[in-house]
Amino acid sequence: MSTLMDHLADSRSGGLLSRLHAAMSKLVPEPALAVLMRLGIAAPFLLSGRTKVEGVLTVTDTTFYLFAEEYRVPLLPSELAAYAATYAEHLFPVLIIIGLGTRVSAVALLVMTLVIQLFVVPTGWPTHLLWLAPLVYLIGRGPGPFSLDRLLKID
Repeated sequence: MSTLMDHLADSRSGGLLSRLHAAMSKLVPEPALAVLMRLGIAAPFLLSGRTKVEGVLTVTDTTFYLFAEEYRVPLLPSELAAYAATYAEHLFPVLIIIGLGTRVSAVALLVMTLVIQLFVVPTGWPTHLLWLAPLVYLIGRGPGPFSLDRLLKID
């Protein structure tokens, strides 16, 4: 005797879940999903990076203070960590948006997310999970056809 979940998931019987999956695949095709993932994950990192600078890329005194007193990433001097995080939050999101070096950039932001989770904001795991999902998608599936990676055939 099949369970309700078996019936819902059974693609042969046109179960509710398989019909929902088919409808969503038509509504949001894979290329559009890849672009949404790229834009969605780039935004929080780029916006965070912009709070750390004045002008184009001048790291603020406040940023140096935060890395020295609040963030305290192990193994890195606070000044180096401030520069590295600030520039990473600008470079990698832009690369992800244009779809160039997408997988490498996603790995870099995934590592940054893990460092933030483990050493800076351990209680931020709900937000960090939201960041990890698109990063893992991009690492696993790549940037999609609307990307420089695909155009240059490096994906």
